[in-house]
Amino acid sequence: YATWWIRQAMSRALADQARTIRVPVHVVELINRVVRVQRRMLQERGCEPTPQEVAAHLDLAPERVGEVLRLAQEPVSLHAPVGEEDDVALGDLIEDGDAASPVESAAFLLLRQHLEAVLSTLGERERKVVQLRYGLADGRPRTLEEIGRLFGVTRERIRQIE
Repeated sequence: YATWWIRQAMSRALADQARTIRVPVHVVELINRVVRVQRRMLQERGCEPTPQEVAAHLDLAPERVGEVLRLAQEPVSLHAPVGEEDDVALGDLIEDGDAASPVESAAFLLLRQHLEAVLSTLGERERKVVQLRYGLADGRPRTLEEIGRLFGVTRERIRQIE
């Protein structure tokens, strides 16, 4: 009887501490059941069972078996070498979604230059009003009221200048 409790304590400790990302014990037990059934079916049939077959055997939904199999996969380090040589890491191959593409950067630069050229045709006061109104200088668009206070005129006058 004590053997069962010792075995359970050891398997619970492994389930709690063996993974890089902690998975709840009941999920680890479900993963173990699915993997065990998969192995047994593979030995009996000689071919890999489908998630639907495993689900039918365990009386689970096929979607749940798919989830469990995804959870069973160990995470891969971004520092792991890729290919035959160790000079390229997996993280080097992943695209930075936040970084602007060179085409976007070039288009933005050209647009900025064109905007500066157009603004240079305006008078000093008009240029300043447009820059403040659309946030071209600091990225913060101002209201007509705010700009009017800065110049000491009404918001209607700023609208006319704009």
